[in-house]
Amino acid sequence: MYFFRILRLVPVGDCAAATSTKGLQPRKSVSFSTSSIMFKSAVFNLEHATGDQVQKFLDSFDTVLTDCDGVLWIDNNAIPGSADTMNMLREKGKRIFYVTNNSTKIRSEFASKAQELGFIANSDEILSTAYLVAHYLKGIGFTKKVYLIGSNGIAGELTAVGIRHLGVGPDVVQPDFKSLKSTDLDPEVGAVVVGFDEHISYPKFMKAASYLSSDECLFVATNTDERFPRAGSIVVPGTGTLVRAVETCSERKALVLGKPHAYVRKYLESCGLDPARTLMIGDRCNTDIELGVRCGFQTLLVLSGVTSEREVENIRSEKKHPLPDVVLPTLGDLLSLIQS
Repeated sequence: MYFFRILRLVPVGDCAAATSTKGLQPRKSVSFSTSSIMFKSAVFNLEHATGDQVQKFLDSFDTVLTDCDGVLWIDNNAIPGSADTMNMLREKGKRIFYVTNNSTKIRSEFASKAQELGFIANSDEILSTAYLVAHYLKGIGFTKKVYLIGSNGIAGELTAVGIRHLGVGPDVVQPDFKSLKSTDLDPEVGAVVVGFDEHISYPKFMKAASYLSSDECLFVATNTDERFPRAGSIVVPGTGTLVRAVETCSERKALVLGKPHAYVRKYLESCGLDPARTLMIGDRCNTDIELGVRCGFQTLLVLSGVTSEREVENIRSEKKHPLPDVVLPTLGDLLSLIQS
């Protein structure tokens, strides 16, 4: 059974082939353990720090892992100051990795978007859930087809490692949609993968649940984020909405690969990071900060995405875990503090 091999890391693609020290290259495994962190779980507003404290904080990490949506940009607009801050950290010799639960693009497309918005980035520095899906399935020796509730990002990463798939794009509801027959299903499908799918429909749920009625069919999800970061009052439901729906109608639980779950943590562990000298930046406590806490990283929560200032006050007063070490309104504020 594939299930018992979920944490076996077999490098594929650029990660295995790269020889530069800049990429996310698996190295000898190291154990993640917590150690002394400057503002550990303090939910400390870094704007209140002295100049010496800011410099000490800057000197306390060598590697930066950052979320993208809600931290660096929203939709196709860079959050002011975020690019300058990330590029400054790189200039100071910090290793930079972009760790995103967004599955809508392949790694090269994420790198191109980052570059267009002013960030220095290359594909080897991108760790997306679309890539993790391909990495996982390739690593367990999966040879069947994938039924994909998702977008071209996952499809592209699967194609890159030679895994066949179907399901991307519209599957429009027909008047006789309940007449789906077992002969309408592809007998070669051996896994259902759920990511973000703007074309989600009732027929897709029916097919996913039908494939998953076989215990031999794997059930994999990219992430369970509740919603996308977005300015204004409009809510864009996230991948978690689709994952929970498929879990409900299939009566199965998905193996979730993205933040803050075990697979992405094991992948990062294989990259040889020093946990005590790694900073995780994010806008969500239940994914980004939770990942950092589980791995023993330092954590910086920014309020430019999902988490509001009021929610931070509740976290601080109620000691609601996971607790970030430091907090800033935006990532750009870090650059302002360093320059002041």
